[in-house]
Amino acid sequence: MTIEQRNRVWVARVFTIVEDVVYIGLGLLLAGCSLALLVGGIIIFGQNLMAGSITTNIVALLDRVLLILLVVELLYTVQVSFREHALMPEPFLLIGLIAGIRRVLLLTAELAQVHEKSDVFQHIIVELVVLTVMIVALVISLVLLRKRSGSVTEHAK
Repeated sequence: MTIEQRNRVWVARVFTIVEDVVYIGLGLLLAGCSLALLVGGIIIFGQNLMAGSITTNIVALLDRVLLILLVVELLYTVQVSFREHALMPEPFLLIGLIAGIRRVLLLTAELAQVHEKSDVFQHIIVELVVLTVMIVALVISLVLLRKRSGSVTEHAK
């Protein structure tokens, strides 16, 4: 092995170590955020349950749950990237799907408070249509990726 090749291997190892340190840091931050959100969500749920206002605050609670799922999916993405040293598309599609569903949930809650003839109503409807198309596209992408992964696995056997 030449000196140039050894230098390239050494630089690649250093970058791999830096990448691992960054992934570990991101993982710790995301884990802390998800735990803080979970504890806060449990407290809010308990307060609403004791006050008897859980039905009026269910959208906010579901928003919190979906936000926690989003952060956990990000944490999973970091874990997969750390383990495989490659970006996998499925976790990102799941994150987009959760984010889209979360936004639809919030928009439908807002829709009940808006008058039908206002500009806000029209903007919400347009955003709901766009989000619906995006969600369908993400689901189709996930199904196709899973089918492709299954066929690759079958061919490998």
